[in-house]
Amino acid sequence: MKKSSLWISTAAALVAAAVLAGCGRTTYFDGRALPPSKLVNRVLIAVQNPSVFNKGELEIVDAYYDERSAYNGDPASFQLGSYGGGLPVSIQSFPEEQRAAIYSADGTLSLANYQTESTGGVTVSGLPGPSSSIFMTRNQAWVFAANQAAHLFTVASVSTGASITLSLPGVYRVSTNPGGTMALAFVQNSNYAYYPRQLSSAQSFAYSGGPGTWPKAAVDCEPQSGPSWCLFQMQSPDSVDSTGNYYGAPLVFDRPVKALYSVDGSTAYVLNCGPECGGSASSISYIPISPLLFAQSLQSGLLPCNSSPCVNSATNAIKKILVPGGASNGLVNNSTMYVVGQKPQVVSGQTYYGGNLSVVNLSSLAVTSTTQIGDGLPGASTRMIEGDDNTLWIAMTGCTNGLRSATGLSVGCLTMYNTSKSAVTMVEPYIGDATGIAAVTGLHKLYAAEGGQVYIYSTVNGTTLNNQFVTVTGTAWDVAYMDAITDSNNTVY
Repeated sequence: MKKSSLWISTAAALVAAAVLAGCGRTTYFDGRALPPSKLVNRVLIAVQNPSVFNKGELEIVDAYYDERSAYNGDPASFQLGSYGGGLPVSIQSFPEEQRAAIYSADGTLSLANYQTESTGGVTVSGLPGPSSSIFMTRNQAWVFAANQAAHLFTVASVSTGASITLSLPGVYRVSTNPGGTMALAFVQNSNYAYYPRQLSSAQSFAYSGGPGTWPKAAVDCEPQSGPSWCLFQMQSPDSVDSTGNYYGAPLVFDRPVKALYSVDGSTAYVLNCGPECGGSASSISYIPISPLLFAQSLQSGLLPCNSSPCVNSATNAIKKILVPGGASNGLVNNSTMYVVGQKPQVVSGQTYYGGNLSVVNLSSLAVTSTTQIGDGLPGASTRMIEGDDNTLWIAMTGCTNGLRSATGLSVGCLTMYNTSKSAVTMVEPYIGDATGIAAVTGLHKLYAAEGGQVYIYSTVNGTTLNNQFVTVTGTAWDVAYMDAITDSNNTVY
């Protein structure tokens, strides 16, 4: 009996191990249930124009075997179902919540469920046409969007479907913090930043008489007959210093384009694009988010942020970290920020832009190193993500128009940087614009959408892996690792 029991226990353990190792596994990381595809390492690919009859689809591939089909060929491909958008351009991925927001060039924002592998036909309503920038908060409660053509900043409630559109001429970028409690809007060729706020019933009544009854910092309050939201300029002429000067006069950013956030959520780091966006000096402005919280119940009372702690009392200016190499995108890892930008340089009387990566110590508030990377379009939205093996990946567009090409160097749009060695270890040869990247963590891979196709790279040494069975028909524009451990594995958010 003892030998029999031991044999049965051993056999049962082997069977259980086999089930866990193969397609029979029913749960995996963090108790997530096995999805309909029965894949546990999925990469989602946003594909434009997969056929003459279809403007867009969302394909799923097995990132363990790097295949689009099941192991036995049935089914021949996996899809994220019920997607009805046209020309998908970005995947804002929330793997911890098993959700995603997929934005399409036709103005549709579809909400995807990773567990059911379907959008269920669910889209966010209230968006006034195509957006130049759009983000959903991590808790899936709010969507903030910039419609540059219509000069509108939109706040949409996902649960109720209600939305408010606020006028802001030239608005083209938005940022929202992971906690979903504040948002910032940026205007092209401007040195100001703006933030929305919900109003209390008393404020709504007080501001209902039109612009003449609004605070000086307000650029729009809607609906004007009884506003529920206002959009405020962060630096306004509401207060006067001891010499009689308005705080709003010197308190300018320098072509701000994006905000990043400290790990504890208390500080917003605003990236000032500077010269590559037509400004003077690239830098990082750091400000507390407490004065900018949009929920009426969370507001600190400091409106707007035109005094301490946002302002250096000695210079009467927003606190900044100078970043000479450029600052158009960034990524925060604990007390380190990696900042990417394009630095203008003159060659034979012609100005070209060269890609740079600056490492910023957020404890000392200083740039510790700067490294040349692949070039990109000045001020364009780049992609950055951390992968296995201490790698940081930067994806650019328009890299053939930069300094390296102008000086005879043939380099592409994808750079691999080793964070432990503080050195660039690979710049991929040019195969097209790099529009999307996704780190398949634990498997030492990176998926990339480059030149409209899907490529795979090793994070160990940057070599190209076989992509024969993940190539798509149509144009691959973005990728996301659906089964990442953390939401930080997201090239857009």
